[in-house]
Amino acid sequence: MISEARLRAVVLAVSSTIVEHAEELTALDAAIGDGDHGVNMRRGAAAVVAELEAIVAKPLPEALKTIGTRLVMTVGGASGPLYGTLCLALGKQLSGTPDDFAGALRRAVDAVAARGKSRYGQKTLLDVLYPIVDAVEARRTLPETVAVAHAAAAETRDRKALRGRASFLGDRSIGHVDPGARSSALIVEAIAGALL
Repeated sequence: MISEARLRAVVLAVSSTIVEHAEELTALDAAIGDGDHGVNMRRGAAAVVAELEAIVAKPLPEALKTIGTRLVMTVGGASGPLYGTLCLALGKQLSGTPDDFAGALRRAVDAVAARGKSRYGQKTLLDVLYPIVDAVEARRTLPETVAVAHAAAAETRDRKALRGRASFLGDRSIGHVDPGARSSALIVEAIAGALL
């Protein structure tokens, strides 16, 4: 499904992107959350890279489950459980349906929605993840999918937060990009860049 070299490139690309944008993500979170999204995501990236060789030696479903477990255990706040759930659920889905990536991805994103008790349009990472699923199902190219991700993240600026800590701000959450949506778009861009 994916070679060891390609998987290594993807993991390293995502990690370096998170590290590069950690301050930006923290600043976004400081505006409407508790200001630790970038720090937490950087911690998770470091934990995954620390196990890189063990991860890339596994089949993709098992590699994703290992990454998910690392994220749940090391990333604080809501991000750890949500991104961890995404990887764990995707790994589980790919174990049973290896030829149906789009369907597996949708079920994994649905698992994230269930874990966060949220849905599309509530100013969360789901506002990027669901458009990504739609793009994958429509067989959009990787550059097109990246564009979809960044546009979806930008659209959260005009939304009122209805879930998470940002929801406590009410209308004051409008005018700020959701940090989880932004990190999701950055991760999609990193993955696509490593796969192109």
